[in-house]
Amino acid sequence: MQEPFRKKKKYGQNFLIGNTVVKRIVAGSGIDADCGVLEIGPGAGALTRELLSAAKRVVSVEIDGELIPILENCFGNDSRFTLIHGDILKTDVSALLREHFAGMPVCVCANLPYYITTDVLTKLMRELPQAKSIAVMIQKEVGDKLLSGPGDDGYGSLAVMCQYRYHVMRALDVPAACFNPPPKVDSSFMVLEKLEQPRVNAGDEEIFTRLVRSAFAMRRKTLLNNLVSGFSLNREQAAACLAAANLSAQARAEELSLEDFAGLAIQLQNTIR
Repeated sequence: MQEPFRKKKKYGQNFLIGNTVVKRIVAGSGIDADCGVLEIGPGAGALTRELLSAAKRVVSVEIDGELIPILENCFGNDSRFTLIHGDILKTDVSALLREHFAGMPVCVCANLPYYITTDVLTKLMRELPQAKSIAVMIQKEVGDKLLSGPGDDGYGSLAVMCQYRYHVMRALDVPAACFNPPPKVDSSFMVLEKLEQPRVNAGDEEIFTRLVRSAFAMRRKTLLNNLVSGFSLNREQAAACLAAANLSAQARAEELSLEDFAGLAIQLQNTIR
């Protein structure tokens, strides 16, 4: 199909093509007929069409104004569909949820430009904690990072925070040839299923989140040094927290498990209060 618009490099536009891949994506996303779906980046609407066949309601947020009339022409007559012209990073997703999905379980489905993956996932975890699942198409290497553990290449704050709140799965690897234009790398369709309770008890989640971000802020520094700068502790206080959590003063963030971070967060809470 020829599209009457010019793809824009600044938006990182790579549109899914092929019904088989689209159907497998929706089937693997956990969406059902009772769900409301927040779709991020509908593009030309290939995924939108399949989402509308599976879900109770779909709200799509699209940043590219040239795509708005195309999407409205395709789906505007469906009362279960709402299109929002906007930047998801500047959208109040909590307000959107209240307005469009009252009483429904909500899933997120997105084909994200690679350069905003971390920002979008961080925003959704912070502002849409009630989402039943977050299903995203991302660069395969980033998918590997979400599944990584201590000592693995790419292990960082995003992996820790995702694994703390979600069961993270790689539902499907998607070759570059499944997109138009094809990106320079392959992709993975990742599904983050919300856990009933966080995987570990970390006490105050605000302090836990602050700890994880501070710990990975300067990866070459020891955890002790990052605690001093991230929590305004003196070295003795930071060392005491690490010792109480059975961690070495020379440890670095990439060595810590989720359980280690949770234990250290609890010790910090006892120190800074």
